[in-house]
Amino acid sequence: MSAILHSTTPNEIVPVSHVDDSSREPMRYYRFKPWNMGRVIIWSVFALLLVGAPHVFTSSLALTMLSQMGYAIIICLSYNILLGQGGMLSFGHAVYTGLGSFIAIHAMNRAADGQLPIPLWLIPIVGGLAGMFFAALLGWVTTKKSGTTFAMITLGVGELVASMALMFPGFFGGEGGITTDRVYGTPFFGFDFGPGIQVYYLIAVYCFICTALMFAFTATPLGRMLNAVRDNPERVAFVGYNTQRVRYMGFIIAGFFAGIGGGLAAINFEIVTAMDSVSIIRSGTYLLFTFLGGATFFFGPIIGGVLMVIATVFLSEITKAWMLYLGLIFLLMVMYAPGGIASLIMMNLRLAKYGKLGRIFGAYLALLGTGLAMLVGLAALVEMLYHLQLNSALTSELRFMGSTLNVHSVESWMGAGLIFLTGLGLFELVRRQYMRQWSQIQEEIEHEIQRGESI
Repeated sequence: MSAILHSTTPNEIVPVSHVDDSSREPMRYYRFKPWNMGRVIIWSVFALLLVGAPHVFTSSLALTMLSQMGYAIIICLSYNILLGQGGMLSFGHAVYTGLGSFIAIHAMNRAADGQLPIPLWLIPIVGGLAGMFFAALLGWVTTKKSGTTFAMITLGVGELVASMALMFPGFFGGEGGITTDRVYGTPFFGFDFGPGIQVYYLIAVYCFICTALMFAFTATPLGRMLNAVRDNPERVAFVGYNTQRVRYMGFIIAGFFAGIGGGLAAINFEIVTAMDSVSIIRSGTYLLFTFLGGATFFFGPIIGGVLMVIATVFLSEITKAWMLYLGLIFLLMVMYAPGGIASLIMMNLRLAKYGKLGRIFGAYLALLGTGLAMLVGLAALVEMLYHLQLNSALTSELRFMGSTLNVHSVESWMGAGLIFLTGLGLFELVRRQYMRQWSQIQEEIEHEIQRGESI
């Protein structure tokens, strides 16, 4: 059921309401004719963040991380076309990102030699076309099946391409990979793309454009049909659509944007290796962080791309056990928040919409405090264990959060264990109270919705 109040005034605010059949909750929002100002504001803020980020985080490490975040967002969003929109669990997405990187870096070398008239700012398009080509080539077989069979086929394709790296050293460069120099040709409006800040803004422009295009794709007939194939392929086939063809076209589009991300990565690092580009580990990384960000919401993979760079660049420099921590976080998210971080944000926005967020804010603070205590104790145990296995021959002491721990001291182990167990017990008590309060608030919201429908 829907009701729209039309207006003849160009800039009049038009209230729109409809009832979501899945939750029976009336959702109200406002559109500004002829422009949807809410969407304009969101995209403007996104653009300002891209422009202003290097002026806020000015270190060379921050600039490197920001550049990697730019194309990581593109890659995670392209993977979400498969996972989130099409319901296609792929274990080989790095194939199209990596092959796009290799084609892009070969094109850069040819252009630097004068064999190809391609400026650097168009190299990501070359990578995108390469990703599209290989997606069209391999996707015809891959998308003939769906579900678990599709996932296994993508896993096999990924392993096949990764194993070819040593078989064709002329293309993949062997274990050393392919190197290039991104500074060639005439400058583009004064940009020769030598400094890192110029490369960042090139990545930022592509990030904004690709994000906008992928968002626009979600509202196209093909994007909507891809959602339908994900939700009910039998009904889609019944109304006359070829489900394999829909998956295939979505697969090609995802490969195009993945190739653009790979081309930007080649420009940023000026080197491409098979181990870092087309390995199954890289494909698993895209899957993991897209899921952590939230594959059911468009902005979820954006969060996932940012977290991917923070984990692989920043967290990996802090501790050798970063993959263990990442695995634990992934396990907890699968168990308690399968919708990812984006779903947690949206659930709390729902509370704020009905004015209930303040009531549960204290519970959040209690969860945060007890959770931090639990994590500190667990991290101390893990770091001492890793130090005992890897670095105990050098020294028995290690620095942890401003304190000194001795891996051969019983006091250090007992202290860390006591903090962990105390934090765990308090966290469980707070969590139970929080769940009771959460359920009560949800019931109140449902009553408000039903009362509003009856009125």
